[in-house]
Amino acid sequence: MIGRITGVLAAKQPPQVLVDCNGIGYEIDVPMSTFYNLPALGEKISLLTHLAIREDAHLLYGFGSEIERMAFRELLKVSGIGAKTALSVLSGLSVNDLSAAIAAQEIGRIVKVPGIGKKTAERLLLELRGRPVFAGAISAVAGEISVSDDVRQALLALGYNDKEATAVMQKLAADLPVSDAIRQALKLLSKG
Repeated sequence: MIGRITGVLAAKQPPQVLVDCNGIGYEIDVPMSTFYNLPALGEKISLLTHLAIREDAHLLYGFGSEIERMAFRELLKVSGIGAKTALSVLSGLSVNDLSAAIAAQEIGRIVKVPGIGKKTAERLLLELRGRPVFAGAISAVAGEISVSDDVRQALLALGYNDKEATAVMQKLAADLPVSDAIRQALKLLSKG
């Protein structure tokens, strides 16, 4: 298996890049999160890769970080998710955003990704819940997630529906303590 490619960035045309390694050019599909962080043409690049061997093709997928590659591999394990859809998910959501959506079971974030319908999003949320790669990414933003979970639960307990809670939580500052966040959310909901 090809695990990493290091060479000179010869071409980039979303979502594909061409990396020249000692005269051999490797075509590699990358998520947009990796694509946006690429160096200029002619500069040295190193990508972690995933090689998919199909009956009709050998395809390379590249990632700027190990966590992205791990997330891609976990997405491939979900029934109904192929490599193109997994790349689309990682292009539309960062690993931390995806992890937060999985932790909070926020289907709305997932269905915003092109090519993901409601049923696929539900399956994705169900099958990825509790997977270590997403739990690890969540720990980096655990404070934010636990605060948002507490605020969401408080709003639901007060009789607001999930849609109202999600809409108002997007308007709140991420660094608010739980009590202040609930107070502000209630003010915003009372105005609307």
